[in-house]
Amino acid sequence: MSKKIAIVTGATAGIGLAVAKRLGQDGFTVAINGINHEEGAQRVKELTAEGITAEYYGFDVTKEEAVTENITKIGEKYGRIDALINNAGGLGGRSRFEVMTTEFYRFVMALNLDSVFFASRAAIPYLKKGEDPTIINYTSNAGWNAGGPGAGMYGTSKAAVHTITRALAKDLAEYGIRVNAVSPGTIDTDFHIGIKSTKPEVFQSWAKNIMLGRLGQPEDVAGVVSFLCSKDAAFLTAETIQVGGGQALGI
Repeated sequence: MSKKIAIVTGATAGIGLAVAKRLGQDGFTVAINGINHEEGAQRVKELTAEGITAEYYGFDVTKEEAVTENITKIGEKYGRIDALINNAGGLGGRSRFEVMTTEFYRFVMALNLDSVFFASRAAIPYLKKGEDPTIINYTSNAGWNAGGPGAGMYGTSKAAVHTITRALAKDLAEYGIRVNAVSPGTIDTDFHIGIKSTKPEVFQSWAKNIMLGRLGQPEDVAGVVSFLCSKDAAFLTAETIQVGGGQALGI
């Protein structure tokens, strides 16, 4: 059988790039997605230089037609999809509910929930033709604790991702398609660029609240995603794996 194909959304930096690199090392052809086309082309060059077969597809994961068109294009090109990694997402900014605009509310939900729905729906016909097919979503501690000040809508959207993961797993089990989620803790990426650049001492202090005593690295998440895409995880579905060094329990 030809090389397996994995789609990783939001994969031009941070955790997504680490995941694409790891899956490429595992032997997957990786289709990486982003919205910065120059950055996407550069990442393909870097991955190719490491012997990884990679392609870039530039589209906004919140736009239904663009998601459907591109994922269908990938599925048609390879005749199947083996892994869909719904990595794209984000805080979207902070806003308290009293002053929250409807536009902000809809943007955060679109970024974190609509993106999962659009991509998964488009990929399902091709996942049915895949080998050990799987979908992996990303939730967050905020999905359980509702997030910090102003991050309530982020937490709400991530709680929805937790539930849609389980719902998709139920819906797709008859086709042998497994659906799981990872819940990264504080990972040292540009997601935290604001506080890293203005209050680096505060950012580093977060490690004190992590049982293993350090911040996570993108590769920590990539290793778990790699496992979930492998035959070793063949009997795992509808699960959410915390990748946070024990952070969810607090100290």
